Amino acid sequence: MNTWDLTPLFPDFDSKEFKDTVAEIEGLIKDSKAFADTLSKDADAVETIKKYLTLASKLRSLFVRAYGYCNLRLATNAQDETSQAWMNKMGQMSAETTKFSTAFIQWLDNVDNLEELIENNDSLKPYRYHLLRAKSNAAYMLSEKEEQIIAKMKQTGSDAWSRQQGMLTSMLDVEYEGETITLSAVRNKAHSPDAGVRKKAYEAELAAYKKIEQSIAFSLNSIKGEVNELVKLRGYESPLHESVYNARMQQKTLDALLESMREHRPMFHQYLRRKAKMLGHEGGLPWYDLFAPLGKSEREFSIDDAMQYVIKNFASYSDDLANLAKRAYDEEWIDFTPRKGKRGGAFCFNIHPLKQSRILTNFDGSFSNVITLAHELGHAYHGERIFEEEVLNASYTMPVAETASTLCETIVKKAAIKDAKDEEKLFILEQSLMGTTQVIVDILSRFIFEQNVFKVRENTPIPVEKLKTMMEDAQKEAYGDGIDQDKLHPYMWINKPHYYSGGLSFYNFPYAFGLLFAKGIYALYQEKGSEFVPEIDKLLQMTGKMDVEDVAQMVGIDVTKREFWDKSLAVVKEEIDMFMELTE
Repeated sequence: MNTWDLTPLFPDFDSKEFKDTVAEIEGLIKDSKAFADTLSKDADAVETIKKYLTLASKLRSLFVRAYGYCNLRLATNAQDETSQAWMNKMGQMSAETTKFSTAFIQWLDNVDNLEELIENNDSLKPYRYHLLRAKSNAAYMLSEKEEQIIAKMKQTGSDAWSRQQGMLTSMLDVEYEGETITLSAVRNKAHSPDAGVRKKAYEAELAAYKKIEQSIAFSLNSIKGEVNELVKLRGYESPLHESVYNARMQQKTLDALLESMREHRPMFHQYLRRKAKMLGHEGGLPWYDLFAPLGKSEREFSIDDAMQYVIKNFASYSDDLANLAKRAYDEEWIDFTPRKGKRGGAFCFNIHPLKQSRILTNFDGSFSNVITLAHELGHAYHGERIFEEEVLNASYTMPVAETASTLCETIVKKAAIKDAKDEEKLFILEQSLMGTTQVIVDILSRFIFEQNVFKVRENTPIPVEKLKTMMEDAQKEAYGDGIDQDKLHPYMWINKPHYYSGGLSFYNFPYAFGLLFAKGIYALYQEKGSEFVPEIDKLLQMTGKMDVEDVAQMVGIDVTKREFWDKSLAVVKEEIDMFMELTE
């Protein structure tokens, strides 16, 4: 049960089910192109929209299954040539749908009475947000022919460079203490209670990156260069403007969040300096000790221990959440342990047509990995709520994507701290602060780095040494005197896949948004109790049908004002104050 079961998707690439699905997609692509050719100002608007919704829904459902299968197979075996070939095929077929979506959006832009049509037609009402959002997208869309060319060229452009980053990092050999291990395995050693192990692992990790630094830098430069050119062509002010627009949020919301994060850096620096002192360092904390455990916990979690622990604590929130986690375990939705060729980190993939999810982790028995499990199961729970909507209403954006996952983390962490005593309480509390510091301080460094990369890349490709310097400068700005300025991580840009997407820039601030938004929601849950759970469920369900600000207003939260973010960070300050008191 250490690996996931993908047979509910398809038995194999050679199966009749997979081949039939691909054939059905190809048939729908032909139908969609024919539909695009029939669009005209004289067409009946309501009937045209209905035809679009039917075609788009079928395409989305089939692509989710077929693409998901290819992606999941590749995620656990980067050198699987069959998966690579089919992933390439999926990209090509997806590009072929560009004419359909582009032509419809441009046609829809000329429907002046769209809101009236929706209001007067019950079959269109459920898709109100989707249709109005599609109409607004026309402002940033090129011609049908240009969009088709771009979609096809991305297959050998940013998409290919992204796959290279994933393949090189998943296949990287790291020499550690006379043996060869994976990048995920050596990075997991950062959580070791042995100071010598942590330092040697950090040095081995940095040394290993030398082998792929030039190739990965080429990938990063190529992707960011492509994005810079496309945002100009489409009329966005910058890559950040595009990201904020695609996140369905307002710039003032992001500004309020970032301002609050910057203002609260000193309390994190205080925590880091205290941790450094406890580990025998003067001044700031060296990077290799960021994840050093403090306190003591006798618990080493087996996979079963970890799942039972998560399920038990989820049950304190709701039976639905606990049952979801149990189902994920029993039905083998989770691929747990690291191995050669498997990508690092963790993710959850929601499969709307099956009403299931699949979760990848690199579990090694540590408490932090238990928290990672809780986080990814939170994504699966969000999936359960969103599965109640039609597939076209099931796409939620980056900021709200981290809400359920962070809420689930919080549930497990709070329960663990409450139950623990003395050294174990310190251990769990510090594990929580360690994670929060990553999501606020390190995320801020990643945001600063990516913003600077886009700016410099406008004029010239960025060499490896410059990228390393930019990464260190961003870490210095975010971590301040809480970090040892001579013991940073100049290669952090290599192992974070979030930098390597041509269609999803700045996948960093959503983590901070999700953490603080979830803390605000959890505070309301503590105040209102179990009667508030259905409201949270409804909020999660509506994330595909509303802008971020409107989703937050469902529970009375105004995310455009800094006051909310300050209140959420005040909750973090309580944990830091508790830590400082425990470590006097």
